[in-house]
Amino acid sequence: MFQPIANIEDAQTLAQAIVNTITEPFLVLDEQFRVLAASRSFYKTFEVDPEQTQGSMLYALGDGQWDIPALRLLLETIIPEKTAMDGFEVEHDFPRIGRRTMLLNARKVLYDHSSAITILLAFNDITARRVIEREKEELLRRTEDLLLQKDVLLREMEHRVANSLQIIASILLLKARSVTSEETRQHLKDAHQRVLSVAEVQRHLHTSAGIDEIDVGSYLPKLCSSLASSMVGEAQPITVTVTAEGGRMDSQRAVSLGLIVTELVLNAIKYAFPKEKASARIQVSYETAGSDWKLTVSDNGVGKIANDMPATGLGTAIVEALVKQLEARVDVISDTDGTTVSITRATFTSRVPRAA
Repeated sequence: MFQPIANIEDAQTLAQAIVNTITEPFLVLDEQFRVLAASRSFYKTFEVDPEQTQGSMLYALGDGQWDIPALRLLLETIIPEKTAMDGFEVEHDFPRIGRRTMLLNARKVLYDHSSAITILLAFNDITARRVIEREKEELLRRTEDLLLQKDVLLREMEHRVANSLQIIASILLLKARSVTSEETRQHLKDAHQRVLSVAEVQRHLHTSAGIDEIDVGSYLPKLCSSLASSMVGEAQPITVTVTAEGGRMDSQRAVSLGLIVTELVLNAIKYAFPKEKASARIQVSYETAGSDWKLTVSDNGVGKIANDMPATGLGTAIVEALVKQLEARVDVISDTDGTTVSITRATFTSRVPRAA
């Protein structure tokens, strides 16, 4: 059964023992802010002498080093009104131990049979935590600066590459216009379009939010529009349409995909319509299903059997190499209704009808 403490000396001994078991710096103050008791952790942490602490005014400890404006605000203004305060942050430069950041928890104790007031004051030293937080903030700021610099450099590089590709394409086109050999002129024009397809990817990278991936759904229409405007002649109007689902692809694969589209569209423009045909059309479609995708380029021309399209050539070799690079397969259907070339990554069933 619980036995009450017989005298005040025993009560004080018990109170001091309780205070000493507290691992954090801890003070017991009277209503005049004199130190009634202090924990061992308080003496060790702040390097103060117990004989000069007991009974002394808190603000006078250590030759006045505890006369801290923020601490006065807590004890003289906040505690009288609120009775308790948790997590009150105080930062102070102590002569012996240096600058410290502390969280103060304070309680005002009122008694039923006495007008005396006792204040309990606990200190949580968070100096190391704040140092780490400041270092993390500085590191984060520096990282953000470096990422910004990297982004600026990448954008500048993309801009210069795009400009260089445009210059190369212009030179090829000028050379094509100046040569006398029709075969050489055609080869130069083909090279011009291949450079333009790569340049279109670069432009897309420069204008898109991401620098590692591009949106194929918006990239292919722009590429095909550029091909149609530069290659389709007035003698044989050809409508080039694009149906492209949304989907993102890394820039390296997008370049390969763009070159494939360029080769297939150029072949269709050159060989699918040897004679004038009303409603001549080339349709490009891009479909996705998870990580799988399918690219289809079809026309409503004469087909391979009826035209003089070469069985093999530079364009065919380029397409085959790029298809292998993309880990895909190529399927060709060609008859009197036209030609359809499908590039498929994994298993996929087309939902887009061929050009009619």
